[in-house]
Amino acid sequence: MPMLTYREALNRAHAEALRADDDVFVIGEEVGRYGGAYGVTKGLIEEFGPDRLIDTPISEPAIVGTAVGAAMAGMRPIAELMYVDFLGMAMDQLCNQAAKIRYMFGGQIGVPMVLRTQGGTGRSAGAQHSQSLEAYVMHTPGLRLCMPATVYDAYHLLRQALEQPDPVVFIEHKGLYALREEVDLDEPPPAWGEAVVRREGRDGVLVAYSRVVHHAMAAAETLAGQGIEVSVIDLRTLNPLDFATVRREVEKTGKAMVVSEGPMTAGVGAELAARISEECFDFLEDPVVRVTGEDIPISVSVELEKGSVPGAELIEETARKLLA
Repeated sequence: MPMLTYREALNRAHAEALRADDDVFVIGEEVGRYGGAYGVTKGLIEEFGPDRLIDTPISEPAIVGTAVGAAMAGMRPIAELMYVDFLGMAMDQLCNQAAKIRYMFGGQIGVPMVLRTQGGTGRSAGAQHSQSLEAYVMHTPGLRLCMPATVYDAYHLLRQALEQPDPVVFIEHKGLYALREEVDLDEPPPAWGEAVVRREGRDGVLVAYSRVVHHAMAAAETLAGQGIEVSVIDLRTLNPLDFATVRREVEKTGKAMVVSEGPMTAGVGAELAARISEECFDFLEDPVVRVTGEDIPISVSVELEKGSVPGAELIEETARKLLA
């Protein structure tokens, strides 16, 4: 099995999709000659040329709008926004157009596009380049949302996203690009929208996605040394949301904690906690606990940035209090 980084797995998924389907193309700032802001499309222009790796001006509305129109015409665009923070520039194209076209046209036309972008902290990029805005996407009916935490899932979920009939927002945590894992890419992929239990436990469950899955796993390992065994769920996709897996683990353990790098107020953690409280009420022994990012702009300071989002230590400490 090959050793691949998260970045290399995404690159391979792009290359295979471009080879398999002439209707697939990539569009965005510096995706061609430069190879993408984080190197995901590096080297692809040499094989596929500038007509399929299209470098654009610095205009997010133009990038997403072009992708929407191309998808409506039957193509399979992969649009890249350099940072999820720039999503606001293209909210009309994404949320009023791409998300609504199938409904507005009575199902006669879809928008089978993928919008790739990068989010999260860890690079001291400051308040305008470090946000976790997945709640914006999850809140919008008509948009699918992927947030892979592993190399294996980065590869398979991107390939699966390109098979969906509706727009998929694919958010890659910028702190995961150098993650290296041994992966079997020939192994049958997971079902689209299916969560995975990364660790089994009897005492409680940690529900996470994207980079915080790794923090949750590290916290679970520390807790195990103290005699506390927790399950760790990696949601993989937030829309579709595999709540059946969450419900099963909560009913088994009776205690739940939701972990997210996004802000606490009106965030993904709030939605997950509310659903667990509503749908698993009879099985809960304690209220659902949220461990999330602070409701503040992200600082460029390394220490302040690190302290504004949950890490393994905070997750472990909070879980220990919940499960005591």
